[in-house]
Amino acid sequence: KAHCWTEEDLDNNGYISDYELHDLFKEANLPLPGYKVREIIQKLMTEGDKDKDNRISFNEFVSIFQELKSSDIAKSFRKAINRKEGILAIGGTSELSSAGTQHSYSEEEKFAFVNWINTALEKDPDCKHVLPMNPNTDDLFKAVGDGIVLCKMINLSVPDTIDERTINKKKLTPFTTQPFVSITHSLPSSLQENLNLALNSASAIGCHVVNIGALDLREGKPHLVLGLLWQIIKIGLFADIELSRNEALAALLREGETLEDLMKLSPEELLLRWANYHLDNAGWNKINNFSSDIKPQDSRAYFHLLNQIAPKGLKENEDRIDINMAGFNEKDDLKRAEAMLVQADRLGCRQFVTSADVVSGNPKLNLAFVANLFNKYPALIKPENQDIDWGLLEGETREERTFRNWMNSLGVNPHVNHLYGDLQDALVILQLYERIKVPVDWNNKVNKPPYPKIGANMKKLENCNYAVELGKTTAKFSLVGIGGQDLNDGNPTLTLALVWQLMRRYTLNVLEDLGDGEKVNDDIIVNWVNKTLSGAGKSTKISSFKDKEISSSLPVLDLIDAIQPGSVHYDLVKTGSLSEQDKLENAKYAVSMARKIGARVYALPDDLVEVKPKMVMTVFACLMGRGMKRA
Repeated sequence: KAHCWTEEDLDNNGYISDYELHDLFKEANLPLPGYKVREIIQKLMTEGDKDKDNRISFNEFVSIFQELKSSDIAKSFRKAINRKEGILAIGGTSELSSAGTQHSYSEEEKFAFVNWINTALEKDPDCKHVLPMNPNTDDLFKAVGDGIVLCKMINLSVPDTIDERTINKKKLTPFTTQPFVSITHSLPSSLQENLNLALNSASAIGCHVVNIGALDLREGKPHLVLGLLWQIIKIGLFADIELSRNEALAALLREGETLEDLMKLSPEELLLRWANYHLDNAGWNKINNFSSDIKPQDSRAYFHLLNQIAPKGLKENEDRIDINMAGFNEKDDLKRAEAMLVQADRLGCRQFVTSADVVSGNPKLNLAFVANLFNKYPALIKPENQDIDWGLLEGETREERTFRNWMNSLGVNPHVNHLYGDLQDALVILQLYERIKVPVDWNNKVNKPPYPKIGANMKKLENCNYAVELGKTTAKFSLVGIGGQDLNDGNPTLTLALVWQLMRRYTLNVLEDLGDGEKVNDDIIVNWVNKTLSGAGKSTKISSFKDKEISSSLPVLDLIDAIQPGSVHYDLVKTGSLSEQDKLENAKYAVSMARKIGARVYALPDDLVEVKPKMVMTVFACLMGRGMKRA
């Protein structure tokens, strides 16, 4: 059960939504027609989704499973699960777990991530106390306990996310043996702060961390640690598999396609197309995915891929590396996979998979292996002289990225890779309505994929119309001049207008929950900020979220120090007449400090420097929430 679960929890958020359930049945080889699977899914969702959030947690899944124990479904599930190996189960500690359910985690993933982290942080002096970790023991689950490795991995995936000056690196020992005290009753320890910093920063880069707390990481709960690490590692691996950051990807255009078509593909789809482009050039069969297709043809496809991408020594300062294809005809699957990995090692790319992972077709680890190959040796040439409109290739704006990360951190499904393209059927927007307590009629008003071949767009447009209608009626948003068609067309300005109102309402809801439901608006936040600043004897104040004084970040830093006295090291803060660089340094420090004292800030340092009122509002609102919890 557990392994199917970890395999099918595609976005690794510890939940399975109805899409993923579909795959779970496929994984269990259930010989059922599609409509039957849909009926079962409907039943599972109705009976099992106890908290009605349109997805099933591992614990909910287990309780459904107990009820199904005697049925045929359970038998075939059990068969599918018993075929899986390398899964370790550990007794859980949640309410349902105490009755004996088990959380499970994959030994293979642990092994792969440990080796990746050992290599990535090998030269980092701040990690010497825990590295290198032994991949065969539980070192990993202990090593993440002080937050340093997690913070470093986040910065490797998205450079500059965390200001290193805010990581507590010294004097961690007195706290290592102390149990955590609830944050509301005492000042947090330096470990707790590092873990806050890691979790809130992970959230800001788009990891779904809603169900993980600092205590879970301190205790090294394996399924949560691996789930978080996979998200962080994947974000780093996928960062450059994107057209605006890697124009040579245009070489993957097919007959009759435009750049726009290519820009709609997810990183996974682009990777698959990249691998197939090289396999095609090698005259080898295409693969359709990174799990079952690697298995039957096994490592032979990888042999050809390595041979295609290995440097040919044609560029300046490039050494030629010839891939030895001798192992290609080895009859034994495992030996052949090992021979292939020996060649990958010559390219410095023996990462993520063992020969057993290649043979069993572990989807996550094979995906990571291929992504790493792409990042080191894309072996693509940007097409010239073709009729390509390069003007389309604008990277996403800071605001777009922040909105996208916010959505992903809430665990929407599917994962949002392209803000406009991925919202065109409104499913993600409808999930966000639920997060702001606007009920969605999923059964009667929403068309769900797979959409019919003919009339698919009509179904999506109906969803978009419903999304706008909910905004205008139940949510009482101001959506003048915005129609469902605009969302469906991916109109940037109008889509952003709706998304911003969702994010704003989400931010204010958090405050209202803390303040016994009293309505909150901008003036109330500004007044609270000024009252808190003057109450702590600070001289800074703000007149509004457009106040130019905010560009120094001093009001933000003073507010953080007012909420948690003594937390800001003022010797690191630049004051007086500030250059743009000084302002940016202060802003980086302020954003990381806010996350470190427990505020889930999504805004970026530049938003403070440029005083972007929307993002500035979210920063002060998050800090107000933090201050109210402390009060």
